[in-house]
Amino acid sequence: MPEIDGGRFPAKRALGDKVAVEADVFADGHDAIAAVVRYRHESASSWIEVPMVPLPNDRWRAEFTVTELGRYRFAIEAWIDRFETWSRQFAKRVEAGQDVAQELEVAARMVEATASRAPEPHAAKLLAYAGQLRKGKAAASAALGADLAELMEGHADRSTSVTYGREPEVIVEPVRARYGAWYEMFPRSAGKQGKHGTFRDVEDWLPYIAGMGFDVLYFPPIHPIGRTHRKGANNSKLAKPDEPGSPWAIGSDEGGHKSIHPQLGTLEDFRRLIRTAGEHGLSVALDVAFQCSPDHPYTKEHPEWFRHRPDGSIQHAENPPKKYEDIYPFDFECEAWRELWAELLSIVVFWIDQGVRIFRVDNPHTKPFPFWEWLIGEVKRANPDVIFLSEAFTRPRVMYRLAKAGFSQSYTYFAWRNTTWELSQYFTELHSSPIREFMRPNLWPNTPDILTEYLQTGGRPAFAARVVLAATLGASYGIYGPAFELCENRAKEPGSEEYQDSEKYQIRSWDRNRPDSLRELITLVNKARRENPALQSDNGLMFHPTENEQIIAYTKSTDDHADVVLTVVNVDPHHTQVGMVNLPLDALGIDRDRSYQAHELLSGARYIWNGPRNYIELNPLSSPAQIFRFRRRLRSEHDFEYFL
Repeated sequence: MPEIDGGRFPAKRALGDKVAVEADVFADGHDAIAAVVRYRHESASSWIEVPMVPLPNDRWRAEFTVTELGRYRFAIEAWIDRFETWSRQFAKRVEAGQDVAQELEVAARMVEATASRAPEPHAAKLLAYAGQLRKGKAAASAALGADLAELMEGHADRSTSVTYGREPEVIVEPVRARYGAWYEMFPRSAGKQGKHGTFRDVEDWLPYIAGMGFDVLYFPPIHPIGRTHRKGANNSKLAKPDEPGSPWAIGSDEGGHKSIHPQLGTLEDFRRLIRTAGEHGLSVALDVAFQCSPDHPYTKEHPEWFRHRPDGSIQHAENPPKKYEDIYPFDFECEAWRELWAELLSIVVFWIDQGVRIFRVDNPHTKPFPFWEWLIGEVKRANPDVIFLSEAFTRPRVMYRLAKAGFSQSYTYFAWRNTTWELSQYFTELHSSPIREFMRPNLWPNTPDILTEYLQTGGRPAFAARVVLAATLGASYGIYGPAFELCENRAKEPGSEEYQDSEKYQIRSWDRNRPDSLRELITLVNKARRENPALQSDNGLMFHPTENEQIIAYTKSTDDHADVVLTVVNVDPHHTQVGMVNLPLDALGIDRDRSYQAHELLSGARYIWNGPRNYIELNPLSSPAQIFRFRRRLRSEHDFEYFL
């Protein structure tokens, strides 16, 4: 491990990450074994070698760090270590008081054989050690206590070594593929007094978004919108003349997937926005929706790319009983599929050329797996820094298969996991092997399509709890704003997850300065993420009992436990809940015999905790969640105690 489906797919890492390679390595008998991991970047011709160390039960392990974007390969080689086998037996013979003269001659001959394979000056040094081994026990002890073992290991006889039959791959992506906070907004709602917003209007929002600590600004489709069967407010079938329609109904006489909606601005305005966002520390992500409105130029220029009904008309999208008359899906298996696929690839390349490096892909599970594997592979061959987020709320194995096909990140079922049991079970699954090797979760408590019952009924405390959960359970998370920070919870109808007055079909005006906004909380949560490396990875997650099923508690920690963060959340948005958090101090690197400081990062409060059990009280109206950074009490050389 890591090996995905017998090496069919690569494991995933981000730049600077470690790859921990493990394998079962064993042989018959009692001989000592040596094993190495060999790895190289796809651009390199030579291998780098790392010795493996034995773990219990014939398991071996080694690590290497990935320092370049692109693909790495690794291989495992193992062999019988004759000299180490001799050394172990020799020590036992000496301890038993046996005559070891013949054994020293055996060792001397092994050393001479190794010298014949070694370059200078190692060969001369080995020959000198062989001579010492023949001079008797005292001289041999001196030789064996020097660097002889290291020389023998470095020039071991590998003529009968065994190499694992496959060379698994690891794909390395930017750090943003592993860690980041996303903010989704409709640029057409960035205007004032209900006017259609522009990219210039979005620039006025950048300090607000960056000020909350977000890393990625994500836009739904920014292309011209069709008029045929255009949807009106609240998804009505007939749109009024001034209603803008759904951005996902892409294409009109004004252009298609490589065009900008004229009311948003020009292509130069978009490029300027990308530059300005970068000055605020924000990357711009763009929606990729491979579908067309009936007015898209493709429907006239390439009708062969679509499915047709018996009467010759193009088949619109539907998910019975739902119908999407304003959208035509592509036929990815049409006779002209090669031309279609090439054109869709050119769309992504076009926006890469404009400066976009992050794409959120709409409904990828409705397109063929081979298409995505091909398209993402082609893109990354020339642009290994590009990131793809899969928006596929579908069956788990389909979501996993898309991740294996190359998607950098994946939406999850997080939005519908509300209880302590549901959350702990689900994230234990996501962090289990091999899922954690190929799927990176990106957690969203809401989207323009998803307003869960929990948010509808839980009020402001529900929104506060969900953003803390998303931001601390996942290294990557996002919110659809400003609906989220302003706690928009009006559903279209009972039992529906559709928003009343959804931005998907109309322009909304938002008051960013409302006093009930969660802006301050979100800022504090993102600050905690930036200051604590433990929250920038999906590794090191552990759930802990609280003696109250309405309180969930979990820690994230770095490998060396230099950074340990505990999050506790009241999942009941209506009542105050109390409990005792039970922590495995040894596993977290905390000395159970000394007190330690729990620094609460949202309020700034500091507590001195002792032992594994500590009291928690969470009022959903004032503090539905707490995030603690542990500081351990140490004793200095001047005999006083301080916190680290």
